[in-house]
Amino acid sequence: MFFYYLRLARISILRHWGLSLLMVTAIALGIGAAMTTVTVNYLMSADPIPNKSHRLHTIQLDNWDENKPFKEGLEPPSFLTYRDAKNLLSAKKAYRQTMHTAAKAVIEPLDEQGLPLYVTVRANTRDFFTMFETPFVYGAPWQREVDSNNDLVVVLSEKINERLFAGENPVGKSIKINGEFYKVVGVLANWQPKPRFYHVDKIKAFDDSEDIFVPFTAITEEKINFDDNSYCWGPSTDTWQDYLNSECVWVHFWVEFDNPAEKQHYRDFLDGYVQQQRLYGRFKRPDDNRINTLDEWFQVQEVVNKDNNMLMAMAFLFLGVCLLNTIGLLLAKFLGKSAEIGLRQALGASKSTLFYQYMVESACIGVIGGLLGLVFAYLGLEGIELLYGEKMKALVALDTNLVIFAVLLSIVATVLAGLYPTWRACNIAPANQLKSQ
Repeated sequence: MFFYYLRLARISILRHWGLSLLMVTAIALGIGAAMTTVTVNYLMSADPIPNKSHRLHTIQLDNWDENKPFKEGLEPPSFLTYRDAKNLLSAKKAYRQTMHTAAKAVIEPLDEQGLPLYVTVRANTRDFFTMFETPFVYGAPWQREVDSNNDLVVVLSEKINERLFAGENPVGKSIKINGEFYKVVGVLANWQPKPRFYHVDKIKAFDDSEDIFVPFTAITEEKINFDDNSYCWGPSTDTWQDYLNSECVWVHFWVEFDNPAEKQHYRDFLDGYVQQQRLYGRFKRPDDNRINTLDEWFQVQEVVNKDNNMLMAMAFLFLGVCLLNTIGLLLAKFLGKSAEIGLRQALGASKSTLFYQYMVESACIGVIGGLLGLVFAYLGLEGIELLYGEKMKALVALDTNLVIFAVLLSIVATVLAGLYPTWRACNIAPANQLKSQ
């Protein structure tokens, strides 16, 4: 019977093609608007490293002024001081740990004909590559001792390697950065996690990863220029060494736990560390030591901000308006078949049979509207990419899950919209319709 009802639905849709086209268009517009915002929000909040995100955590400590809390005391600073990051790194209380920050530099040409190349830099410790599973095309991370002996080494991105060495293996060669020669130890594959989880904020969460990676000591030795957010509450500093020893927060600090029990042990260690630092006159505020999971960190940094959620809510409200129009159109269409319905009831058709038939027709309209809605969603996502450029490229792609969700949403929404018109049509008194003919 189902396939018979499908054939009847096809005949009905083609016979009343004008009304059918209006309904399909209304549903498609609503689905297109909803799926455009759902896709962006879905991909913005997606897990960028699903196989180990539960093991990665970022650390917050409240070293701020006791008289003027950071962000009105709602949360501690997002970064650590260099002193605290260095102490935690040296303690080695986690399975893995890394400190890192953003920087900028100039790669100088090795010949007179070349031009300088301005690059973004990530200054980090060795575990950064292992913790965040950065894929290597050539070479490997630098040796662990490099983090303490100030060796000048560098890991290139695939893009920069293409520009400097035409994509060939550069391991063992040297490049000149800010007047110093750095030995190339590795080249990363095209690693572009979205969101860029190791450094997220409201502005830079979806930026590309850096062009080159150097040991953190390149920052502390002033060989690379620091270029990250920094917040200070103490007195101004005169020298770079004073800044490193100050209460200014600017270092990202991440840890990886090998098992859940390590997290509680590390929390106890942090509490003890803060108590110890209080003996030196620091950490005068109440304890607020946080070990954030990746999901918690995204919420703290508002990776998906309130504006995005508001846009998605408005899109679903628009879908609701489209469904109200569809209800009216279905009601007009089904009530227009009053004579046919009355005749079929007089010949013995039950209300349940008629209800089933017209719900199948509603579902068919929903499927067509959903497919057309995917086209509108694709056009909407292309418009977003055109407006915001390559930065949004990874956030404007419909995957299989989203396609299935769009079609199911369209079918469910249309079937719900068809309940009342179908119920009204099935409750037509056949005697009145037969008398009027």
